[in-house]
Amino acid sequence: CDLENAYLNAPCREKIWFEGGLECGEDKGKVCVIVRSLYGLKSAGAAFRATLAQLLQDLGYESSKAVPDVWMREAVKPNDHKYYEMLFVYVDDILAVSHQAEEAIKEITTFFKAKDGSIKPPEIYLGANIAKIDLPDGREVWSTSPRTYVKNSILVVERLLEEDNQGYVLKSKVRNPFPTGYKPEIDVTDELDQALASRFMQLIGILRWAVEIGRIDIYLETSLLSQYQANPRFGHLEAAYHIFAYLKNHPDLGRLAFDSHAPSIDESFFHPSADWTDFYGDVTEELPPNMPEPRGHPVIISAFVDANHAGNVVTRRSHTGIFIFVQNAPIIWFSKRQNTVEAATFGSEFVALRICKEMIVALRYKLRMFGIPIEGPANVFCDNRGVVKNVSIPESTLLKKHNAINYHAVQEAVAAGILRVGKEDGETNLADLLTKVLTGEKRWNICWHLMW
Repeated sequence: CDLENAYLNAPCREKIWFEGGLECGEDKGKVCVIVRSLYGLKSAGAAFRATLAQLLQDLGYESSKAVPDVWMREAVKPNDHKYYEMLFVYVDDILAVSHQAEEAIKEITTFFKAKDGSIKPPEIYLGANIAKIDLPDGREVWSTSPRTYVKNSILVVERLLEEDNQGYVLKSKVRNPFPTGYKPEIDVTDELDQALASRFMQLIGILRWAVEIGRIDIYLETSLLSQYQANPRFGHLEAAYHIFAYLKNHPDLGRLAFDSHAPSIDESFFHPSADWTDFYGDVTEELPPNMPEPRGHPVIISAFVDANHAGNVVTRRSHTGIFIFVQNAPIIWFSKRQNTVEAATFGSEFVALRICKEMIVALRYKLRMFGIPIEGPANVFCDNRGVVKNVSIPESTLLKKHNAINYHAVQEAVAAGILRVGKEDGETNLADLLTKVLTGEKRWNICWHLMW
């Protein structure tokens, strides 16, 4: 639901007055005290949030320690299944997750009026289309898609090109986000003037939000171009337009299905017999001391990790790519240049694995603070055999300092049962999409595996 005139429902938290003007009629010249959080006051948002928070507490909800604007309340389904119903609050927009979600919303609208027609299953959220879809096995699941956002973005870019009146249009029949063989780090075209540099940053901002809400297939290319916002060139601007041309030719990609079905894990990928006690003692995963009681079905976390060693042909920095799933639902995608230059593939892969470890630790904390039980360690798949062996065999050692730090950070997480690492074939590693500029069959195989 979307609450109507939200701020005006909250009392002003400060003493604010003004001298009445002509608009006050007979009260002109009088001291007028503001008692409601008028739109435009710096404290209006905080006042409304405090008022809504008090109401939700009165209704039995508790704010999550991990994400304060997620509110939780114990609930039981008719079949006696215990879980937490949740409210996701974004200023005056509220998304309820419950087996009786409409009733949960109506509890709130008893005190705050909702906009007409806003109480309904979600259709769009932060620019992404929300809908239920049927999987091939007949199950119905929620999904998100950036389709509307992408189409509107293309219209914006085409309007900007028309205003430029330079005769440039988005190309047709573009199959890949980047022109064949293009490397932005070796682009030596002229630098953009201030106006076009601002245009380039505007395009990057549009593309990055498209990535955020589902267009994973352009993530790497957008990330590579983002590195040149401080001093972009004409070639970089052309490459950004090329990405939009690709989006125009493939507008319907990017729908992500939140499949709650547990993944099928091949246990032969892992080494459960490794004994870490001689190296790390009885180390265990540190659990949040104030986490709520786990309720609901347990979930399995899986991750795919990759690094494009020395991918930047100028600086020779590598690029990290990470996909993280909860059950079969893609939750986190990450593509970023590494901060160090690694002498070997082994080092760059270990840097990527350490970053993935930190993201998994944060995700496990968040899920536990949402009251969601987690089943076993996270399953991490890496296509570098040497790295897999080094985090699976306790007796292996590293001497180079920063590699050793990454190595021990990951190994200790393995010893603590936070994650386990298995070998994934390079041809099937989903994270390749986030580290290498792929074309042809491999690119589309990964895209269709992730997106519907």
